[in-house]
Amino acid sequence: MAFRLGCSLFSSIRSSSSSVQLKSLYSTTKPLSRQSKMTEKGPIQTAVHEKLTSALKPEYIDVINESSMHNVPPGAESHFKVVIVSSAFENISRIKKHQLVHQAIQEELENNIHALSIVAKTPKEWEANSNVGKSPPCQGGSGL
Repeated sequence: MAFRLGCSLFSSIRSSSSSVQLKSLYSTTKPLSRQSKMTEKGPIQTAVHEKLTSALKPEYIDVINESSMHNVPPGAESHFKVVIVSSAFENISRIKKHQLVHQAIQEELENNIHALSIVAKTPKEWEANSNVGKSPPCQGGSGL
């Protein structure tokens, strides 16, 4: 039951780009001022979004397919960034937040996802800093 997390793995990056106001956060679970690069979501991206929404009831969620930034075939769904804000993350460590995300999408991690970047915050943490950094460029790879 092992899976590989590769090129774009990081837990949280702070930057001054892509800020989102918290007051808008509670009105929708769709991306606010940040839009996903893909307009059509594939089946894996859709499954990840649905499972995380069901399990963690987020106030905000964005599941971004970053596969096109890597050495994979066109249309691949193997590299993702998840930005999720949920009250389910209250009073738990960053590791536990990531474990909750992993548990919700375990099947996708075991079978389809090669790399996963997670930004998981409570509403209070998001209010204090809603900035999400850009993912680093791919460092290569064999395209396997």
